[in-house]
Formats: sequence, structure tokens, C-alpha cells
Amino acid sequence: GAFTRISQENKRVPVLGLLVDQSHVAAGASQPDQKTSAVLSTPPLMRQAAIGKAILPYSNRVAMLARPDTYHLYDSAIKNLERLGMKGRVFLVPTDERLIPTLIRALNYGDFILAAPDDTIYNPRTIKHILLTAYRRNRIVIGPSQAYVKAGSLASSYTPLSEVAAMAADYVRHFREHGEFPEPAYPDKFGIEVNRQVGRSLNIALPEHQDLIDTVMQSLEDMGASANE
Repeated sequence: GAFTRISQENKRVPVLGLLVDQSHVAAGASQPDQKTSAVLSTPPLMRQAAIGKAILPYSNRVAMLARPDTYHLYDSAIKNLERLGMKGRVFLVPTDERLIPTLIRALNYGDFILAAPDDTIYNPRTIKHILLTAYRRNRIVIGPSQAYVKAGSLASSYTPLSEVAAMAADYVRHFREHGEFPEPAYPDKFGIEVNRQVGRSLNIALPEHQDLIDTVMQSLEDMGASANE
């Protein structure tokens, strides 16, 4: 919210966003003469999907939950999942009362739940119910962020703050030399948080940490530009 407000107050003032969602950056960048860019840190959905595929190599269907007005968060994933050998479906949650019934339908469809950073679905009030429902049906949740792994999601990628800071410094140097920021992008390096206790409970043989990162990085390299979507 702060990033959006500041970038709209004076479009001639350059703004570099950190720790902001890609959708907010895209909205600002679409404005004429907008001098806005960002170092993105929210996990790209295709990276999250690649983690799910690396953990469950046999998986071929991905389920996603969204409100009618947050469906767009999954647009790029729907288009690119086939590049990971998977297909996906978004299940719409029209009201709070329909969250769990819709989740159950999604769990019956997908090999795992791919969660975007959508606080209308995933928030402190709902996450316990979502994770318990998935666990009882022997399904895992990937994402939406590192914090939710501690709550019971199986895995999520994250961007170390040191990488965000280093890339921000590069962007500032570029601006001083060229009078403009580079396009919004994610740092190349990332980490993966895994809840191994959840993995053991579901009898999932989790790869070693570096092996998992290497597998995901290889998948992203094979996918090219779409990996950051």
C-alpha cells in the first residue's frame, strides 16, 4: 500500500520498491512516464511450482485457490505449468464459508496446492484450517511464503534480505549512471525453506537441501524468462 501511494503521488519522482508484490509494480509501471522499478522478493509462482515438482516428481496436476478478484495472480502459472509437465486449475472461493468446501474439491483434483501470496485466502485466521484439511487428505501445500512453512506448509522459496540489498545497490548505481532504473526483477539467488516434520508425517522422501535448490534452478533455467512470472 505504501509503495502504491508513494509512486502515485508524483510520477516524475523515481521510486525503487523493495519487498513489494509484483502485481503492485506492474500497476505502477503501466502508467506513462512512471519512473518506477523494484527488486522483487515475493516468491515467483513458477519457482514455487518447480519446488512442488522436485519434491513430488510424479505430480502432474496443480490446484490453486483464489477469490474472484485475485484470480489474476495465477494467470502466468496457468499458462506456463505445462512447461513443467503439469497442468493446473484455479478454484474460486466466493465467500469465507465456501473456503473449506472449495479446498476439498481442489485437494481432490491436484497433487498439491500451489499458494500465491494472497491474504484473502492465506492469512493467520485461515491457515490452520487449510493446512489441517490438506494434511488429512495426504496433500501438501507449497507456499505462499517462508513464514507459512513454519505453520505447516511443506516448502516455499524465499529471497535472502542480503540479496535484496545487494541488488538494490546495483539498481541505484545504474540509476546514477543512466538516469533510469532497470526493469523490475528477482535476485538470481534464492533459498528454500522446507518443513521436514510435515514431510515425515506424510511419508514424503525430501531431497537434501542443496539437491532441491539445484533441481529447482535447473528447471527454471530450462523454462527461461517464464520462471520469474
